[in-house]
Amino acid sequence: MSSRLLELLFAFRTGRDALSLADFVRDTGLPHPTVRRLVAELTEAGALDRREDGKYTIGLRLWQLATLTPRTESLRALAKPFMDDLYTALRQHVQLAVLTEDHAVIIERMSAPQAVGLVSQVGGKLPLHCSGVGKILLSHAESSYVEQVLNGRLARYTPHTKTDPDELRKDLASCRQTGMSTVRGELTDGADSVATRIVDGQGRVVAALSVVVRSGSVPLQAAIPSVMASGLGISRALGWKPGTTIRTG
Repeated sequence: MSSRLLELLFAFRTGRDALSLADFVRDTGLPHPTVRRLVAELTEAGALDRREDGKYTIGLRLWQLATLTPRTESLRALAKPFMDDLYTALRQHVQLAVLTEDHAVIIERMSAPQAVGLVSQVGGKLPLHCSGVGKILLSHAESSYVEQVLNGRLARYTPHTKTDPDELRKDLASCRQTGMSTVRGELTDGADSVATRIVDGQGRVVAALSVVVRSGSVPLQAAIPSVMASGLGISRALGWKPGTTIRTG
């Protein structure tokens, strides 16, 4: 039974992050009734999520386990001292996120008791088009992937959420040029964020770091230098050196 469950989970791969029951049957060769029963078990356990269109995606509980992998664990360990300093200086939400399929996933967060309330927690997913970390990660992805996201369904979370693809392309171009993103109330009413990229020794953007503040509580321009400095510090710890070409895709 357990090997069959793994067969279903391993059917997911890059470019195929949402699967129907028919997809599972075709990919695994298992009978349809078996697939239906096993998918129901995985969904009930939180390992899979069922979308409105009937397709299945990797569930939140499985993503939370994924944050414990050596790749993300080492990144978290390297980033922790810099996040500590940033948190001490600003006393706001400080979070680290990575790109996973069609979302940014939070792999570490520090939060002050008085900071603005947020829905997502560690292991939670953030949309790419309207979160600070999401825009940073999306802006450095392959152009075909960027267009896939921009031409897909762009949910509107607040009156300030940008859903126009051309407007978002301008935002992403700015992210690539400056290495930072400023988002004002696009994902959560009353919450603004400043985000920057984390780059490894090969020039790949492997994560994004952000500070999320209550609108009006902290001037975002004042937070930018601290966030940028922390991002550069983490990047140096990963082997990045000034002058290294920042890769996209």
